[in-house]
Amino acid sequence: MDIIPAIDIIDGKVVRLLQGQFDKVSEYSHDPLSVAKQWIDKGAKLLHVVDLDGARDGKLCNFDLIASIAQSVDVPVQTGGGIRTEQDIKKYIDAGLSRVIVGTKIIDDKNFLKSILAHWHDKIAIALDCSNGMVAQRGWVETTNIKAVDFAKELEEAGVECLIYTDIKKDGTLAGPNIEGLKEVLDAVKISVIASGGVSNIEDIKNLCSLNAPHLVGAITGRAIYEETLNFEEALDLCSQKG
Repeated sequence: MDIIPAIDIIDGKVVRLLQGQFDKVSEYSHDPLSVAKQWIDKGAKLLHVVDLDGARDGKLCNFDLIASIAQSVDVPVQTGGGIRTEQDIKKYIDAGLSRVIVGTKIIDDKNFLKSILAHWHDKIAIALDCSNGMVAQRGWVETTNIKAVDFAKELEEAGVECLIYTDIKKDGTLAGPNIEGLKEVLDAVKISVIASGGVSNIEDIKNLCSLNAPHLVGAITGRAIYEETLNFEEALDLCSQKG
């Protein structure tokens, strides 16, 4: 399992939101590229970069900055936020992003999912953003009546290879991941799953590792590593020991 630093961007700054709420912002840096290089120097093998302006507004807002990060580092970079069209996806992939994360659009348009998988199968990840076990959308401001586990199964059947499971109520809280909800998803599918939301310290990483799920391939962490309640290098070492 990889430990994946989150670089969430609003107005060109590195921030974190509390439970996805745009009026509860913690700002960490005015230089996202410097932050990206910092995590790579500490051993990061993958970066998770999110255009939060885009997630809120439904369009690409920080494309140039995110493309610059991908082109300036020597590890894969995945990105999401505001991606609504095939042109958006192509633009990011042509700019050097290794994986594009799509969420809201595929809930509204299943033909869109089919098309993007046909074009960029291994470069697509689907955001499984959840609140109380239900799928959320549109930058986390709306909750659907779709069960997360049912949606995960549907995505696997459609040919999706990677899910990013985020519990909104945990995200940015340092309250620990939703292990129970994550386990339900892991039990429901066999494709790769990346956990996100709530990681606060090394015990949380141990709890994720204890799930012993080979297809739990990563854990995204943001606030914990910025506020140093989790030592990033210690977490990497632990995951390396666990294999």
